[in-house]
Amino acid sequence: MKTVTRLDLTDARLLIAGAAAHAESIGVPMCIAIVDESAQLIAFERMEGGKVTSSTIALDKAFTAAGAKRATHEYGTASQPGAPAYGINSAIGGRLMVVGGGLPVVWQGQVVGGIGISSGTPAQDQAVAQAAIDHWSAAQ
Repeated sequence: MKTVTRLDLTDARLLIAGAAAHAESIGVPMCIAIVDESAQLIAFERMEGGKVTSSTIALDKAFTAAGAKRATHEYGTASQPGAPAYGINSAIGGRLMVVGGGLPVVWQGQVVGGIGISSGTPAQDQAVAQAAIDHWSAAQ
């Protein structure tokens, strides 16, 4: 038997609040996806004005961050031609994301979920994801 620590709906709402606040401060409405440690969706919000096409991207960023237990931007360099993980972005039916905006959510050294942000530039998406995690961490 194994005990699993994972994000719950209260955690997801805190993460979304932190992400939305930062997105509003930079003037970029975002799509925000929160998944548990097994990459299953807990909560999703498309802010007013968030790109419709970014909904799926945010979900896949969160899926990648939790499932692979690493930030999506870390795959960017590693997935380029000649790099060790070249072509990995086509893995898992194309769901594995290689651009910034997906971060694992870590609690006591363990990945307990993931967050995916999309609608801005990769740097904006990543900054909003980090702000969400910082907001959530401060509440723990």
